[in-house]
Amino acid sequence: MSNMVFPENFIWGTATSAYQIEGAYNEDGKGESIWDRYTHTPGMIWGNNTGDVACDHYHLYEEDIKIMKEIGIKSYRFSISWPRIFPDGRGEPNKKGMDFYRNLVTLLVKNKIIPAATLYHWDLPQKLQDIGGWTNPEVVDHFVQYARYVFKELGDKVPIWITFNEPWVSSFIGYWYGGHPPAVTDLSFALQAAHNIMLAHGKTVRAYREMGMNGEIGISLNLNPVYPASESEADLLAAKRYSEFQNNWFLDPILKGKYPEQLHKLFSNIAKVPDIISSDMDVIHTPIDFLGINNYSFNSVAYDADKPPLQVAFADTGKNKTDTGWEIYPEGIYDLLLYLQREYDGIKIMITENGAAFKDDIDKDGKVNDDERISYLNNHISEVFRAVKDGAHVAGYYVWSFMDNFEWRLGYSKRFGLVYIDYETQKRIIKKSGFWYKKVIERNGL
Repeated sequence: MSNMVFPENFIWGTATSAYQIEGAYNEDGKGESIWDRYTHTPGMIWGNNTGDVACDHYHLYEEDIKIMKEIGIKSYRFSISWPRIFPDGRGEPNKKGMDFYRNLVTLLVKNKIIPAATLYHWDLPQKLQDIGGWTNPEVVDHFVQYARYVFKELGDKVPIWITFNEPWVSSFIGYWYGGHPPAVTDLSFALQAAHNIMLAHGKTVRAYREMGMNGEIGISLNLNPVYPASESEADLLAAKRYSEFQNNWFLDPILKGKYPEQLHKLFSNIAKVPDIISSDMDVIHTPIDFLGINNYSFNSVAYDADKPPLQVAFADTGKNKTDTGWEIYPEGIYDLLLYLQREYDGIKIMITENGAAFKDDIDKDGKVNDDERISYLNNHISEVFRAVKDGAHVAGYYVWSFMDNFEWRLGYSKRFGLVYIDYETQKRIIKKSGFWYKKVIERNGL
C-alpha cells in the first residue's frame, strides 16, 4: 500500500468534554448542571454512575497534558462547563472557574498543543433549566453573554472555537425521545429547543466577529450517512426523510438559511413548529469558518408505517459492531464527506469526533492491547484520506476520545479512550492505540 500523506498543516487532535472528564462537580463555586441533577436521580444511568469525579481532570490536567505531549497530539478539543463559569447560567462570573480553563489553555499553548474549545457540550446550568431550558428564548441571550465573557478571557490563546456540540442530541434526545436531560417527550418542545440553540449559535458567531477575535469558529454536528435498506420506493423515501431529520435539520438552516421543506411540513402537521421572525434565519445562517462533524457509524433505514411520524425502522446489516452496538462501516465517512462537499459549496470540514468503544483490559504486563480500535481508526482515516484526494476540504481529525470517561447514560461501562483510566486509582495508561496514533501524527498519515 502506498503511503497516505495528508496535506501540510493537517490537524491531528483528540477530544473530550467537561462533564465526562473533569469531576469536581461542586468545587470552587461551580453551579449544578442538568447532568448533575440527572445523574443524581437513581435509575437514570448504568450502575447509577455519576460524573462527580469522572477522570478527575480538574485536578490532574497537568498530568493529562504531559500524556498528550508524549503522544504528540497537535490539538486538544475540550469543552467549557457553563455552570463552572456562571453557576446560575447568568449574573456574575465565577473567577475560580475561569482560572481553571485559563491555566489549562496556557499549559496547552506552552506545550505547543492547539486549544480547540467547545462552548456547549450538553451541561446546561440547572438554574436555566428551571426556567424552561432551551425552550425559553431568554436562555439564548444568557448563552451569548457567557460566550462573550469566555471569548474575552480566552480568545487570545484559543484559535479554534465550537459553539455547540451535537445540538440534535440536546434538542431531540433531550426534549422528544427523553433519553437525556431534561428527559422531556414533546416534539413541539424539541423543535423549539433546536431553533433556539441555532439562534444562540448564530448570535454567538456574530458576537465573535464583532469582538474582533483572531481565530476560527464553527459548530459540531453529529452526522450519519443514511442508506435505504432496499431499493423499494418506500425505503428510498424513508431514508431521505430520516437523513433530513438526522442531518439536514441543522445543516440546512446553518449553511443554507432554511429548514428542509418536506420535513418541516410533516412536523407542522403534528406539532407546534417554532414561530420564525424574519431575521431568525439570517442570524442562524451567519457564515462559519468550518463545519465540525462527529461520525461513528451509519443508518440503514426501512419504511415502517407503524412508527409515526417519520415511519422508519433501522435495519441491521450484519456488519461487525463496536461495544456500543454501532455497526462499523468506514466507507460511510467517505460518503458523508463527499456529500457535504457537493451540497454545501466545499465548506471546510473538521472531523471533531471519530472513534469507537471496545472491551479494553489490562494484560499481565500492564498494557492495553486495543487492536480493534486501531483497526477502526486506521480504516476510517484511510477513508478520510480517500475523501481528501477526491476533493473534500478536510482540515483536521480528532479522535474520540483522549481518555476513557463517563459515557453519559452508559456510565463507565464503555471505553473510548486512547488512554486507559483506572477509575479507582485514577492511574492513566496509554493504550496501544495511543502509541499507534503517535506514529500517525509523526507521519502525517498512514
